[in-house]
Amino acid sequence: MKFDIIGDIHGCYQELLLLIEQLGYQQQGSIFVHPDNRKLAFVGDAMDRGPESLNVLRLLFALQDEDILYYSPGNHCNKLYRFFKGHHVQLAHGLEMTVAEWEQLPSLEKQQFKKRYIQFYEKLPHYQQLDNDLIIAHAGLKAEMIGKPLSKGIAVFVLYGDITGKFHSDGRPVRRNWAKSYKGHKWVVYGHTPTLEPYFINNTVNIDTGCVFGCALSAFRFPEKKIVSVPSLQPYQPDRFYIYD
Repeated sequence: MKFDIIGDIHGCYQELLLLIEQLGYQQQGSIFVHPDNRKLAFVGDAMDRGPESLNVLRLLFALQDEDILYYSPGNHCNKLYRFFKGHHVQLAHGLEMTVAEWEQLPSLEKQQFKKRYIQFYEKLPHYQQLDNDLIIAHAGLKAEMIGKPLSKGIAVFVLYGDITGKFHSDGRPVRRNWAKSYKGHKWVVYGHTPTLEPYFINNTVNIDTGCVFGCALSAFRFPEKKIVSVPSLQPYQPDRFYIYD
């Protein structure tokens, strides 16, 4: 099977539609299909920070309803889930924008959307192993974690990456570059850390090209190992991108 794996969308719905079209998909009702039977896949963080998080989620709901969703949830997905479950979470880092969108819905639609999102999230695997050679995990996955029973350590790693417990001055966690020491033969496709260009190293690729921060929305075509991107429609924020050493 062939996949087009899309990086962190963060509410950039218009760019998502442009990228899906650029990849050759055609709309059929509420979903998109490819004439060559390619499948869309996603590295997570569909929502927060951007202007149309609910529309992105509605598209993902439709794909899930058709049993053609390949989606690895990210930390923003987890936080919205906890919010809808009634846990105390801080409305910050873009969650406040998704919640504001949701708050504008009519009362009945609000409840329906919340219920549907909870169902959506609870069906998602922590990471996707799509064939013998392809792994999709939001923030990455070490080779020795692949195929192991899910532990708290693995769950935290796929959501947040190789965190050190320290924080940058702007509040972002300090993360190690786990991909530099990856020795697996399976390709690991991930996002989470916005970078100006897709970052390739050791059979891994980070495809979060910071669409919500004004760079681009990118897809990694597998097994071709090619990148397709569309430019962002959002204001450019150069200080939000990570520079790999």
